[in-house]
Amino acid sequence: MLDFFISPAYAQEGAAGGGIAQIVMLVGFVLIFYFLLWRPQAKRAKQHKQLISNLDKGDEIVIGGGMVGRITKVSDEFLTMEIAEGTEVNVQKNAVATVLPKGTIKSI
Repeated sequence: MLDFFISPAYAQEGAAGGGIAQIVMLVGFVLIFYFLLWRPQAKRAKQHKQLISNLDKGDEIVIGGGMVGRITKVSDEFLTMEIAEGTEVNVQKNAVATVLPKGTIKSI
């Protein structure tokens, strides 16, 4: 009746390798995810773990909040950081963002 409004749909033959192409594309997305996201993040985590394990008394550090100080005591999970002469704070080791070169802090 209203066939002139709706064009008839005819089945088309798909490509023979349609399933294989989808698998290849899925594998490609997994590889892109691995190389762009997971691998760099794992590398940074490994570097940070090594940085934390190498902390020692006298090291000058910056913590995540931007506070700068010199390590006076190191324990398993915490360290004591001198931020000014006579002012010490306890900080978790994981909060350490970077180790500064020796002699960077002159005022403490």
